[in-house]
Amino acid sequence: MTNLIDIKGVTHAYKTAQGPLPVLNNLNIAVPEGEFCAVVGPSGCGKSTLTRLIAGLMMPDRGEVWLHGELVKGPRKTVGMAFQNPVLLEWRTILRNVMLPLEIVAPSMPKADKEARARELLALVGLEGFENKRPSALSGGMRQRASLCRAIVHKPDVLIMDEPFGALDAFTREDLWQTMHALREKEPFTGVLITHDLRESVFLGDQVVVLSGRPATTQYVLDVNYPGPREIDGLYTPECSDMLHTLRDQIRIAQGRAEDMAA
Repeated sequence: MTNLIDIKGVTHAYKTAQGPLPVLNNLNIAVPEGEFCAVVGPSGCGKSTLTRLIAGLMMPDRGEVWLHGELVKGPRKTVGMAFQNPVLLEWRTILRNVMLPLEIVAPSMPKADKEARARELLALVGLEGFENKRPSALSGGMRQRASLCRAIVHKPDVLIMDEPFGALDAFTREDLWQTMHALREKEPFTGVLITHDLRESVFLGDQVVVLSGRPATTQYVLDVNYPGPREIDGLYTPECSDMLHTLRDQIRIAQGRAEDMAA
């Protein structure tokens, strides 16, 4: 299977008044085309930095990031991004918020086609009938659904998600996990999900990458063998329980290493 994302020996440090702050160290991650990679690790280990490097919003000090066999040298239109805060524009309706990326990357596309594409996605995530509402009229979960539609409306090769469900209550979060699978069935894309929720990583990921403490490297990779169709009840099976215990043990190891390095 061809890798759509290849992160090869990436090392990065932030410049501070006290000197360089190492964040990533010789990091290697490969994500096959069409798969979803969930990334977990201790707080502050560089997970969000990783998303910026994949998106081309910053360049590594050493190493390379490749998308579709091309070296990432700057921001790419073929990458969609979703964050914990939906950041929808209040002066735009939900429909026009979702249409925004098409206005930027496909300015010559007929407006009727842009609108049809946005309406199609909104209906897919259960927001049909809310197209003309303003963001403030929607619940947090509904705004996040609209944000997901906006992130994939231009059919990106890669969707990067940085803690997109972290601020939501447990029931809304699980509902959106199901929504993500519905989107992937209709709109195939390769994804990278940053999360602190191990259940979320197993439910959404085809692989889960555990990062070590800062400066982070790849500590462990779990191939997710989810039993049967992805339903919430499957998270309570022995197979999923074993995977969650494995990930939890690896996080503890990573936290221990981070504390040793800080001592």
